[in-house]
Amino acid sequence: MKKKIALLLCITMTAMGIIGCGNSEESLATKGGSASKQSVVTIWHDGDDSIMQVIENGVNEALESDGILVKFEKKSGLTDQMKLYGNDEANGPDMYLYAHDSLGTFVEMGILAPLTDVIEESDYSDMLPMTIQAGNYKNTQYLLPVYFETLLFLYNKDLWEGEVPSTTEELFSYMESHTDTASGQYALVNQHSTAYNVAPFINGFGGYIINEQSVPGLNDEKTLEAIEYNKKFAALEADGDYNTVNTLFNEGKAAAIIGGPWLIAGIKEAKINYGIKSLSDFTLPNQNALSPYSGVQAIGIMKYAVENKKEALGKVLKEIANPQIGIELALNSGCAPANQISYDYTEVAKDEMIVAMRRTADTAKPMPNVPEMSVMWGPIESLLAAVNKSGQDTKEAASEYQKQAETAIQDMK
Repeated sequence: MKKKIALLLCITMTAMGIIGCGNSEESLATKGGSASKQSVVTIWHDGDDSIMQVIENGVNEALESDGILVKFEKKSGLTDQMKLYGNDEANGPDMYLYAHDSLGTFVEMGILAPLTDVIEESDYSDMLPMTIQAGNYKNTQYLLPVYFETLLFLYNKDLWEGEVPSTTEELFSYMESHTDTASGQYALVNQHSTAYNVAPFINGFGGYIINEQSVPGLNDEKTLEAIEYNKKFAALEADGDYNTVNTLFNEGKAAAIIGGPWLIAGIKEAKINYGIKSLSDFTLPNQNALSPYSGVQAIGIMKYAVENKKEALGKVLKEIANPQIGIELALNSGCAPANQISYDYTEVAKDEMIVAMRRTADTAKPMPNVPEMSVMWGPIESLLAAVNKSGQDTKEAASEYQKQAETAIQDMK
């Protein structure tokens, strides 16, 4: 009965030219002066406004004739905002674009709809496998990947002598012969006690910080092997502090640095003649490539939005999945597209950094998206600091911090 009354009121007010009907539509005047209804899709984000503008412009241009308008809204502390409004249809978003590692938390809250509730698997079949994996939780695909980032090997062409090696053992030999800690000159610097920066070794050795079953692996045999191997590099990489290693590279006191695309602006400002190599191009002693973590920016759908806006949501997602959006993101914002077809475009294929990240996607692993990962950063980084800075026995320290991690996870329940 209430629905019938609401419908009658809506029809009456529309006829009077006063207001549109429902949360998903707005009354707009067409060129001819008559009223048309436009479905508005709201997407929350916590990223770079210029990147979102590229997506918004592309999608809105493509869907103008369909009467669909996408609006990106920036929300600081997006995770907290989603916890507050994830079940609030009146005040929450229709979709959100955010880092994939928050996925498990949102799914366990019961606020997300599977991607296949709105589009078909074929609609995102061109995405890089690693980016698809990032949006999968407990064998269900929840996220549409848009773009991603990984760590890279960045080097100063004016300081690096000869070719950059293709194995980590050759790299270490180069470091031994070109590092003079007494004078503050380094061959390579890295945040050697930061988990994200050591992950290429841990993953490459077959270890793990936490697995898909939310079991921490700090004392796993392969994790121990990786941490011990990283230790000898750490001894030649300054103190491993973020500001220290960046300053050393930008001041020409380090020939190379392991870092992400977020460092490029500072490197350019310092007028460094830099080159880029994918970490996937370095082979470990076990013949595996370095395997860094990747952060994937992806779109998820709110459950309540599917009921009223399914068709509009589907069209928006299909446009965002279009390789043209990836091309625009690459050319305008320096983003590495999730859609692998985007890399076929000539201008994208010329971008050294984007091509290196595309290459790295072949061996990179998405950061774990289980909720328990949130309490793992403390234990793993305490373990790395204990080994690299305090000289504690690796196995002994791993046992200690494995227990700390297990306790932290138990406390979440």
